Amino acid sequence: MSVTSEENAFLETVEREPILTRTLEWAAINSGTGNIAGVAAMADMLAQAFAELPGDIRLVEPAEVEKVDAGGQPYAVEHGRHFVLSVRPEATRRVILTGHMDTVYAADHPFQACEWLDDDTLNGPGTADMKGGLSLMLAGLAAYERSNPTLGYDVMINADEETGSLSSSALIAELARGKLAALTYEPALPGGIMARARPGSGNFAAVVTGKSAHAGRNPEDGRNAIVAASDLAQRLHAARRDGLSINPAKIEGGGPNNTVPDMAVLHFNMRPRGPDDLAAGQSIIDDAVAEVAASHDVGVQLHGGFARPPKPVGEPTERLFALVRKAAADLGDAMSWKDTGGVCDGNNIAACDVPVIDTMGACGGAIHSPDEFMLASSLDARARLTALTLHRLDRHGLDTQEART
Repeated sequence: MSVTSEENAFLETVEREPILTRTLEWAAINSGTGNIAGVAAMADMLAQAFAELPGDIRLVEPAEVEKVDAGGQPYAVEHGRHFVLSVRPEATRRVILTGHMDTVYAADHPFQACEWLDDDTLNGPGTADMKGGLSLMLAGLAAYERSNPTLGYDVMINADEETGSLSSSALIAELARGKLAALTYEPALPGGIMARARPGSGNFAAVVTGKSAHAGRNPEDGRNAIVAASDLAQRLHAARRDGLSINPAKIEGGGPNNTVPDMAVLHFNMRPRGPDDLAAGQSIIDDAVAEVAASHDVGVQLHGGFARPPKPVGEPTERLFALVRKAAADLGDAMSWKDTGGVCDGNNIAACDVPVIDTMGACGGAIHSPDEFMLASSLDARARLTALTLHRLDRHGLDTQEART
């Protein structure tokens, strides 16, 4: 199959300049996850832009999220509202498209402006990750709407993806369940490669409570929380294995040199490759916490969890990728995919048994750094890929000859 005259009629309506102009406007807004005013401004701009599509737009309040401070006390974390557009909710076959409006660059980060490095390469905060992706998603949907569409879809753009989607994970699950397929607009891997399988990810804080005492007069009466937290870090580090990375990242706590410290907080991350690794990781945590609590006579309270389940690749996702790859080839772009160590909302969608391709966004690189860049030529190319993928999902579903082969 190559691009048909019917398909070409709506694909040729995609133009790069409007997508690029929108990307530059959105990149000029600082929407670091913690910049609530900036995230709100971005949400308003998304609502205005996506209003060209049919359907209902709403801004959903974030779920409550708690973290642990340096003193071991939980505190509420503020997040921005999440954007949702629902089109043809009555349709029997529906898909979901997701992205995020937040970036990793705080309001006081020095990287705030865009700069052209050459005619095609734009250096700028969030250009690839993922304001270019959001802009091309909209262009692709607008083109698809010119193809006599019958698929229904939800668009969910959250405000907290860069910090784990803790306030939007329930919303993602609610919208993803029962969908035919999902497209997520994370930037492509270097060279335009798509992400295949992803590990899971869990962030934890272990609050260790000991007992203070004078370091010179009666240290034996104390229970050193710093020592216990360090022991926990060592046990976790020693338990890492193939398929399960464990990173003890930070210990907070302590006090004056002449006092046995009675409080410490160990922060750590786990990345299980598959479901069995996730179960093993939880068992490792439970055993290490129990052993440290007993051997040091301290209390250990665990906060956090596995917010990103592992994302394996099954047959439905293989068929979805085959459809996307064939669409890309028909548009003149050879496409491949490979496993990656990063995580994203695609993990959460896959956990709902929905096939997902989660690197449909712009091409670029050096994300999460001041060297982040986006290739402008990928904007219209990926917008056409979105429109063609949706059109073929609409006409053929996933049960196509191209997908089976």
